[in-house]
Amino acid sequence: MADYLLAIDQGTTSSRAILFDRDGHVIRVAQREFPQHFPHDGWVEHDPEDIWDTVLSTCREAVETSGVALDEIAGVGITNQRETTLLWDRATGKPLYNAIVWQDRRTADFCRELQERGHAELVQSHTGLLIDPYFSATKLAWLLDNVEGARERAERGELAFGTVDTFLLWRLTGGRVHATDATNASRTMLFDINAQQWDDELLELFEIPSGLLPEVRDSSADFGTVEARWLGAELPIGGVVGDQQAALVGQACFEPGMGKSTYGTGCFMIVNTGDRPARSRNRLLSTVAYRLNGKTTYAMEGSIFVAGAAVQWLRDGLKLFKDAAETEALAKQTRAGHSVYLVPAFTGLGAPHWDPKARGAIFGLTRDTGIAEIVAAGLQAVCYQTRDLQACMSDDMGVPPGTLRVDGGMVANSWLVQFLADMLGVQVDRPTVLETTALGAAYMAGLRFGWYRDLEEIAELWRCERSFMPSMPETERERLYRGWLEAVERVKS
Repeated sequence: MADYLLAIDQGTTSSRAILFDRDGHVIRVAQREFPQHFPHDGWVEHDPEDIWDTVLSTCREAVETSGVALDEIAGVGITNQRETTLLWDRATGKPLYNAIVWQDRRTADFCRELQERGHAELVQSHTGLLIDPYFSATKLAWLLDNVEGARERAERGELAFGTVDTFLLWRLTGGRVHATDATNASRTMLFDINAQQWDDELLELFEIPSGLLPEVRDSSADFGTVEARWLGAELPIGGVVGDQQAALVGQACFEPGMGKSTYGTGCFMIVNTGDRPARSRNRLLSTVAYRLNGKTTYAMEGSIFVAGAAVQWLRDGLKLFKDAAETEALAKQTRAGHSVYLVPAFTGLGAPHWDPKARGAIFGLTRDTGIAEIVAAGLQAVCYQTRDLQACMSDDMGVPPGTLRVDGGMVANSWLVQFLADMLGVQVDRPTVLETTALGAAYMAGLRFGWYRDLEEIAELWRCERSFMPSMPETERERLYRGWLEAVERVKS
């Protein structure tokens, strides 16, 4: 009897493969980082072969070192960094150019031109998104216009476009499946989230040939079969879901109003809004939470571009410490109420500012500022940005903020989570399983394979490891937050 699922979690800075059992327990994890490429200011790229190689090697490692036989694995679920854009040759599977990462800002001028031409309402009403370089459409347009021969070959039907999930499906199935799911499609700025189909009007606006596009399927569906040459046996692929929606599923936020915040490379807060997309007054996004049996559940999302990436920069760029695990002890050394602010606008500001030209800065340095204060400021920046999103969501939804479920590698740091609870003024729950992104992909596959009857059965598996209650006086909370808002204003373009 197959009692395990293999989840592929392809992220921005690393690829992971995780084996789960039926109760959602982690059996084995394999992880590998891969290089980031920054050809110009604001440009971020990945070598697609690095993505593929790390996915394949981590899957093999997780299976081979787990003691689990291949015939005990029911199948595969995939979750991925969203919006990252790839273009490849249908005949060879070879990419024409590096993957343009979601953080990339090279199309900022094009986006501003589209806004000035009055296309913002069309884009938002159809896709739930704002015109921004973050999303896939302008990245794909750039590839077609800047890679020699790409547009002509695309018109002839020789090329395929996809986000990372689609590229992995293509490779794993030997080119037999060119597909994505509704959550990933909803992040391309080419997909009508109301009609649940590719949007002809937007394809015309961005000059995208429709033949490039993958088929859009439910998040729990038949996505083909992993060829035996890759892992030693054929394995069905039963779930695909974008990483932030996968974390929403892994956190069992299945009722309207339930929300989670994930702290990985970036930070993403998503609240379930039920069977209708909610229009934000505060420049947040409407998106697909998941689609099951043809029924779409929607969510409201706030996207912060830099969270864990700031810690990575403090480690690798400034070399203030050797391991991210050291940040908790360093932060504990800071005096209460210090006023150092790090605004990590390395690739612009995301929600609610949407300023691609903003750049990072550190404010409030004094003679007694040391490594501990700068590291603490990097951690606190994540919490301040979450407060920005919380305020917007509370206003949009007309309800006070409730308990927040958190996940991602950063929340292993209890100092960070306590400061988050203090800054938000609400209870913050950390689950027993922090690998909620991969877990969500496993749950989607598990639904397909009949492991779970419905979402209610999955919700019963969620467990809280620790709850953090706010303890900071309100006057101090507001003083610190005002300082943050002032710092943000100073980095805006």
